[in-house]
Amino acid sequence: MIRVALLSKWHVHAVDYAREASENPNISISKVWDEDVERGQVWAEELEVPFDDQLERVLSDPEIDGVIVTSPTKLHKEIIMAAANHGKHIFTEKVLSFSRKDDEEVFSSLENAGVKFMISLPRLTSRYYLYAQKIIDDGVLGTVNMIRCRVAHNGAVPNEDHPNGWLPERFFDKDHCGGGTLIDLGAHPIYLANRLAGKPTAVSARLHSLMGRGVDDHSAATVEYESGILAVLEASFVSMGSPFQLEIYGTDGTLLVEGNETRIKSSTHGMTEWTYPDLPTAIHSPLQQWVDDILHQEKPTIKKEDALQLTAVNEAAALSHKHKKRITIK
Repeated sequence: MIRVALLSKWHVHAVDYAREASENPNISISKVWDEDVERGQVWAEELEVPFDDQLERVLSDPEIDGVIVTSPTKLHKEIIMAAANHGKHIFTEKVLSFSRKDDEEVFSSLENAGVKFMISLPRLTSRYYLYAQKIIDDGVLGTVNMIRCRVAHNGAVPNEDHPNGWLPERFFDKDHCGGGTLIDLGAHPIYLANRLAGKPTAVSARLHSLMGRGVDDHSAATVEYESGILAVLEASFVSMGSPFQLEIYGTDGTLLVEGNETRIKSSTHGMTEWTYPDLPTAIHSPLQQWVDDILHQEKPTIKKEDALQLTAVNEAAALSHKHKKRITIK
Protein backbone atom coordinates (compact mmCIF):
# COMPACT_ATOMS: atom_id res chain seq x y z
CA MET A 1 0.00 0.00 0.00
CA ILE A 2 1.31 3.45 -0.96
CA ARG A 3 0.38 6.07 1.64
CA VAL A 4 0.16 9.47 -0.02
CA ALA A 5 -0.27 13.09 0.96
CA LEU A 6 -2.20 15.40 -1.32
CA LEU A 7 -0.27 18.64 -1.71
CA SER A 8 -2.60 21.54 -2.59
CA LYS A 9 -6.02 21.74 -4.20
CA TRP A 10 -4.95 24.69 -6.35
CA HIS A 11 -5.21 22.92 -9.71
CA VAL A 12 -8.60 22.13 -11.24
CA HIS A 13 -7.53 18.49 -11.67
CA ALA A 14 -6.67 18.02 -7.98
CA VAL A 15 -10.11 16.54 -7.30
CA ASP A 16 -9.73 14.15 -10.24
CA TYR A 17 -6.41 12.80 -8.95
CA ALA A 18 -7.81 12.48 -5.43
CA ARG A 19 -10.73 10.49 -6.83
CA GLU A 20 -8.47 8.23 -8.88
CA ALA A 21 -6.17 7.71 -5.90
CA SER A 22 -9.09 6.89 -3.59
CA GLU A 23 -10.36 4.32 -6.11
CA ASN A 24 -6.95 2.68 -6.49
CA PRO A 25 -6.63 -0.35 -4.19
CA ASN A 26 -2.88 0.26 -3.84
CA ILE A 27 -3.15 3.89 -2.65
CA SER A 28 -4.24 5.24 0.71
CA ILE A 29 -4.75 9.01 1.04
CA SER A 30 -3.31 9.74 4.47
CA LYS A 31 -2.98 13.50 4.72
CA VAL A 32 -3.68 16.85 3.03
CA TRP A 33 -1.55 20.00 2.90
CA ASP A 34 -2.46 23.21 1.11
CA GLU A 35 -0.80 26.63 0.86
CA ASP A 36 -4.36 27.93 1.34
CA VAL A 37 -5.11 26.67 4.84
CA GLU A 38 -8.87 27.16 4.71
CA ARG A 39 -9.17 25.39 1.35
CA GLY A 40 -7.01 22.53 2.56
CA GLN A 41 -8.96 22.07 5.78
CA VAL A 42 -12.24 21.82 3.89
CA TRP A 43 -10.75 19.33 1.43
CA ALA A 44 -9.33 17.19 4.24
CA GLU A 45 -12.74 17.12 5.94
CA GLU A 46 -14.37 16.04 2.68
CA LEU A 47 -11.82 13.22 2.32
CA GLU A 48 -11.99 12.38 6.02
CA VAL A 49 -8.22 12.56 6.49
CA PRO A 50 -6.02 14.81 8.66
CA PHE A 51 -4.93 18.27 7.48
CA ASP A 52 -1.46 19.64 8.26
CA ASP A 53 -0.55 23.25 7.53
CA GLN A 54 3.21 22.56 7.78
CA LEU A 55 4.68 21.13 4.56
CA GLU A 56 7.97 20.23 6.22
CA ARG A 57 6.11 18.19 8.84
CA VAL A 58 4.15 16.35 6.14
CA LEU A 59 7.28 15.53 4.17
CA SER A 60 9.11 14.41 7.33
CA ASP A 61 6.34 12.00 8.27
CA PRO A 62 7.69 8.42 7.96
CA GLU A 63 4.11 7.21 7.44
CA ILE A 64 3.95 9.05 4.08
CA ASP A 65 5.39 7.17 1.08
CA GLY A 66 4.54 9.56 -1.73
CA VAL A 67 2.92 12.85 -2.66
CA ILE A 68 0.51 14.05 -5.34
CA VAL A 69 1.40 17.63 -6.26
CA THR A 70 -1.35 19.87 -7.63
CA SER A 71 -0.04 23.19 -6.34
CA PRO A 72 0.53 26.39 -8.35
CA THR A 73 3.19 25.68 -10.96
CA LYS A 74 5.34 28.36 -9.33
CA LEU A 75 5.69 26.09 -6.27
CA HIS A 76 6.47 22.87 -8.16
CA LYS A 77 10.24 23.12 -7.99
CA GLU A 78 10.33 23.91 -4.28
CA ILE A 79 7.79 21.25 -3.30
CA ILE A 80 9.08 18.47 -5.56
CA MET A 81 12.72 18.95 -4.58
CA ALA A 82 11.78 19.03 -0.89
CA ALA A 83 9.72 15.85 -1.29
CA ALA A 84 12.59 14.13 -3.11
CA ASN A 85 15.03 15.15 -0.39
CA HIS A 86 12.72 13.44 2.12
CA GLY A 87 12.64 10.27 0.03
CA LYS A 88 9.02 10.59 -1.10
CA HIS A 89 7.81 9.31 -4.44
CA ILE A 90 6.26 12.11 -6.51
CA PHE A 91 3.30 12.42 -8.87
CA THR A 92 2.77 15.91 -10.29
CA GLU A 93 0.43 17.79 -12.55
CA LYS A 94 1.99 19.32 -15.65
CA VAL A 95 3.94 21.47 -16.36
CA LEU A 96 7.01 20.65 -14.32
CA SER A 97 8.41 24.20 -14.12
CA PHE A 98 8.84 27.44 -16.04
CA SER A 99 12.37 26.81 -17.35
CA ARG A 100 14.66 24.03 -18.54
CA LYS A 101 17.20 25.12 -15.91
CA ASP A 102 14.65 24.52 -13.14
CA ASP A 103 13.64 21.22 -14.73
CA GLU A 104 17.25 20.03 -14.68
CA GLU A 105 17.60 20.96 -11.00
CA VAL A 106 14.41 19.07 -10.19
CA PHE A 107 15.54 15.94 -12.04
CA SER A 108 18.94 16.11 -10.41
CA SER A 109 17.29 16.01 -6.99
CA LEU A 110 15.00 13.17 -8.08
CA GLU A 111 17.90 11.09 -9.38
CA ASN A 112 20.02 11.74 -6.30
CA ALA A 113 17.15 10.67 -4.05
CA GLY A 114 16.31 7.58 -6.11
CA VAL A 115 12.56 8.20 -5.83
CA LYS A 116 9.89 7.33 -8.39
CA PHE A 117 8.52 10.27 -10.38
CA MET A 118 5.60 10.74 -12.75
CA ILE A 119 4.29 13.83 -14.52
CA SER A 120 0.70 13.67 -15.70
CA LEU A 121 0.67 13.78 -19.51
CA PRO A 122 -2.48 11.70 -19.92
CA ARG A 123 -2.97 11.93 -23.68
CA LEU A 124 0.19 9.87 -24.16
CA THR A 125 -1.83 6.91 -22.85
CA SER A 126 -4.86 7.50 -25.12
CA ARG A 127 -6.08 5.22 -27.89
CA TYR A 128 -5.74 7.82 -30.63
CA TYR A 129 -2.16 8.69 -29.67
CA LEU A 130 -1.11 5.03 -29.59
CA TYR A 131 -2.67 4.53 -33.03
CA ALA A 132 -1.07 7.68 -34.44
CA GLN A 133 2.36 6.66 -33.15
CA LYS A 134 2.08 3.20 -34.70
CA ILE A 135 0.88 4.63 -38.02
CA ILE A 136 3.89 6.97 -38.14
CA ASP A 137 6.34 4.28 -37.03
CA ASP A 138 5.00 1.86 -39.66
CA GLY A 139 5.32 4.43 -42.46
CA VAL A 140 1.64 4.29 -43.37
CA LEU A 141 1.57 8.05 -44.04
CA GLY A 142 4.89 8.07 -45.89
CA THR A 143 7.18 10.92 -44.82
CA VAL A 144 5.32 12.91 -42.18
CA ASN A 145 5.87 16.63 -42.67
CA MET A 146 3.11 18.50 -40.83
CA ILE A 147 1.17 18.13 -37.58
CA ARG A 148 -1.65 20.32 -36.32
CA CYS A 149 -3.15 19.92 -32.86
CA ARG A 150 -5.78 22.00 -31.05
CA VAL A 151 -7.18 21.86 -27.51
CA ALA A 152 -9.67 24.54 -26.50
CA HIS A 153 -12.63 25.40 -24.28
CA ASN A 154 -14.61 28.49 -23.28
CA GLY A 155 -13.46 28.74 -19.66
CA ALA A 156 -12.70 32.48 -19.88
CA VAL A 157 -15.98 33.44 -21.58
CA PRO A 158 -18.52 35.16 -19.27
CA ASN A 159 -21.92 33.53 -18.82
CA GLU A 160 -24.97 33.93 -16.58
CA ASP A 161 -23.58 31.69 -13.83
CA HIS A 162 -19.96 32.85 -14.08
CA PRO A 163 -19.44 36.53 -14.94
CA ASN A 164 -15.72 35.90 -15.55
CA GLY A 165 -16.09 32.43 -17.05
CA TRP A 166 -16.03 29.08 -15.29
CA LEU A 167 -12.23 28.76 -15.13
CA PRO A 168 -11.00 29.73 -11.62
CA GLU A 169 -9.59 33.25 -11.28
CA ARG A 170 -6.27 31.84 -10.09
CA PHE A 171 -5.65 30.45 -13.60
CA PHE A 172 -5.15 34.02 -14.75
CA ASP A 173 -2.41 34.72 -12.19
CA LYS A 174 0.73 34.87 -14.34
CA ASP A 175 3.01 34.74 -11.32
CA HIS A 176 1.54 31.42 -10.18
CA CYS A 177 0.84 29.89 -13.60
CA GLY A 178 3.72 31.22 -15.70
CA GLY A 179 1.27 32.16 -18.44
CA GLY A 180 -2.20 31.36 -19.66
CA THR A 181 -3.70 29.11 -22.27
CA LEU A 182 -0.51 27.82 -23.94
CA ILE A 183 1.24 26.70 -20.76
CA ASP A 184 -2.00 25.14 -19.48
CA LEU A 185 -4.20 23.67 -22.24
CA GLY A 186 -1.42 24.04 -24.79
CA ALA A 187 0.66 21.53 -22.86
CA HIS A 188 -1.41 18.74 -24.42
CA PRO A 189 -0.73 19.66 -28.08
CA ILE A 190 2.90 20.34 -27.21
CA TYR A 191 3.71 17.01 -25.58
CA LEU A 192 1.72 15.11 -28.20
CA ALA A 193 3.57 16.80 -31.07
CA ASN A 194 6.91 16.35 -29.33
CA ARG A 195 6.29 12.59 -29.10
CA LEU A 196 5.07 12.26 -32.67
CA ALA A 197 7.60 14.58 -34.34
CA GLY A 198 10.77 14.14 -32.27
CA LYS A 199 13.16 16.70 -30.88
CA PRO A 200 11.95 20.34 -31.05
CA THR A 201 14.51 22.82 -32.39
CA ALA A 202 12.73 26.18 -32.79
CA VAL A 203 9.49 27.93 -31.86
CA SER A 204 7.54 30.90 -33.21
CA ALA A 205 4.53 31.80 -31.07
CA ARG A 206 1.85 34.40 -30.45
CA LEU A 207 0.11 34.49 -27.10
CA HIS A 208 -2.93 36.77 -27.34
CA SER A 209 -5.55 37.95 -24.85
CA LEU A 210 -9.14 38.60 -25.90
CA MET A 211 -10.47 39.14 -22.37
CA GLY A 212 -7.55 41.23 -21.08
CA ARG A 213 -7.06 39.18 -17.92
CA GLY A 214 -3.26 39.47 -17.79
CA VAL A 215 -2.38 36.18 -19.51
CA ASP A 216 -2.96 34.74 -22.97
CA ASP A 217 -6.41 33.24 -23.49
CA HIS A 218 -5.85 32.09 -27.07
CA SER A 219 -2.49 31.18 -28.54
CA ALA A 220 -0.70 29.44 -31.38
CA ALA A 221 2.83 28.11 -31.70
CA THR A 222 4.67 26.85 -34.75
CA VAL A 223 7.28 24.32 -33.66
CA GLU A 224 10.12 23.07 -35.87
CA TYR A 225 11.58 19.62 -35.28
CA GLU A 226 14.90 17.98 -36.00
CA SER A 227 12.97 15.47 -38.13
CA GLY A 228 11.87 18.24 -40.53
CA ILE A 229 8.28 18.14 -39.30
CA LEU A 230 6.44 21.40 -38.67
CA ALA A 231 3.74 21.49 -36.00
CA VAL A 232 1.05 24.15 -35.57
CA LEU A 233 -0.22 23.95 -31.99
CA GLU A 234 -3.28 25.86 -30.81
CA ALA A 235 -4.96 26.44 -27.45
CA SER A 236 -7.83 28.62 -26.31
CA PHE A 237 -9.89 29.56 -23.25
CA VAL A 238 -12.34 31.52 -25.45
CA SER A 239 -13.68 28.95 -27.93
CA MET A 240 -17.18 27.54 -27.53
CA GLY A 241 -17.75 24.07 -28.98
CA SER A 242 -14.22 23.60 -30.29
CA PRO A 243 -13.46 19.86 -30.55
CA PHE A 244 -10.09 18.30 -29.87
CA GLN A 245 -8.22 18.06 -33.16
CA LEU A 246 -5.08 16.18 -34.17
CA GLU A 247 -4.07 16.21 -37.83
CA ILE A 248 -1.02 14.40 -39.20
CA TYR A 249 -0.02 14.87 -42.84
CA GLY A 250 2.46 12.81 -44.84
CA THR A 251 3.54 12.23 -48.42
CA ASP A 252 1.39 9.09 -48.66
CA GLY A 253 -1.52 9.78 -46.35
CA THR A 254 -3.38 11.75 -43.70
CA LEU A 255 -4.62 10.89 -40.21
CA LEU A 256 -7.38 13.04 -38.70
CA VAL A 257 -8.67 12.90 -35.13
CA GLU A 258 -11.63 15.14 -34.27
CA GLY A 259 -13.32 14.62 -30.94
CA ASN A 260 -13.90 10.87 -30.64
CA GLU A 261 -13.62 10.18 -34.37
CA THR A 262 -10.45 8.94 -36.06
CA ARG A 263 -10.08 8.50 -39.82
CA ILE A 264 -7.19 7.79 -42.13
CA LYS A 265 -6.25 7.78 -45.82
CA SER A 266 -3.14 6.15 -47.27
CA SER A 267 -2.23 5.72 -50.91
CA THR A 268 0.18 2.89 -50.09
CA HIS A 269 -1.78 0.79 -47.58
CA GLY A 270 -5.12 0.17 -49.27
CA MET A 271 -6.95 3.12 -47.72
CA THR A 272 -7.54 5.44 -50.67
CA GLU A 273 -10.93 6.41 -49.18
CA TRP A 274 -11.47 7.58 -45.62
CA THR A 275 -11.18 4.58 -43.32
CA TYR A 276 -12.33 4.47 -39.70
CA PRO A 277 -9.85 2.14 -37.97
CA ASP A 278 -10.14 0.10 -34.81
CA LEU A 279 -8.01 1.80 -32.20
CA PRO A 280 -5.77 -0.01 -29.71
CA THR A 281 -6.71 -0.27 -26.06
CA ALA A 282 -5.55 2.64 -23.92
CA ILE A 283 -2.64 1.90 -21.62
CA HIS A 284 -2.50 2.59 -17.89
CA SER A 285 -3.07 6.15 -16.72
CA PRO A 286 -0.09 8.20 -15.49
CA LEU A 287 -1.16 7.66 -11.86
CA GLN A 288 -1.42 3.90 -12.33
CA GLN A 289 1.96 3.85 -14.08
CA TRP A 290 3.43 5.65 -11.06
CA VAL A 291 1.95 2.99 -8.75
CA ASP A 292 3.24 0.16 -10.96
CA ASP A 293 6.72 1.68 -10.96
CA ILE A 294 6.78 2.01 -7.16
CA LEU A 295 5.38 -1.43 -6.39
CA HIS A 296 6.61 -3.54 -9.29
CA GLN A 297 9.45 -1.56 -10.92
CA GLU A 298 7.47 -1.45 -14.18
CA LYS A 299 9.02 1.32 -16.24
CA PRO A 300 6.52 4.02 -17.18
CA THR A 301 5.90 5.05 -20.78
CA ILE A 302 5.99 8.75 -19.84
CA LYS A 303 9.64 9.78 -19.60
CA LYS A 304 11.92 12.50 -18.32
CA GLU A 305 12.38 13.79 -21.88
CA ASP A 306 8.63 14.34 -22.23
CA ALA A 307 8.72 16.74 -19.27
CA LEU A 308 11.94 18.47 -20.38
CA GLN A 309 10.79 19.04 -23.96
CA LEU A 310 7.37 20.30 -22.83
CA THR A 311 9.08 22.95 -20.73
CA ALA A 312 11.55 23.76 -23.51
CA VAL A 313 8.78 24.53 -26.00
CA ASN A 314 6.79 26.57 -23.48
CA GLU A 315 9.85 28.56 -22.47
CA ALA A 316 10.75 29.25 -26.12
CA ALA A 317 7.15 30.20 -26.95
CA ALA A 318 7.05 32.80 -24.18
CA LEU A 319 10.35 34.27 -25.41
CA SER A 320 9.14 34.24 -29.00
CA HIS A 321 6.06 36.24 -28.12
CA LYS A 322 7.97 38.65 -25.89
CA HIS A 323 10.68 39.39 -28.48
CA LYS A 324 8.46 38.91 -31.56
CA LYS A 325 10.89 36.50 -33.19
CA ARG A 326 11.70 32.85 -33.80
CA ILE A 327 13.50 31.23 -30.86
CA THR A 328 15.87 28.31 -31.31
CA ILE A 329 16.06 25.60 -28.66
CA LYS A 330 19.71 24.91 -28.01
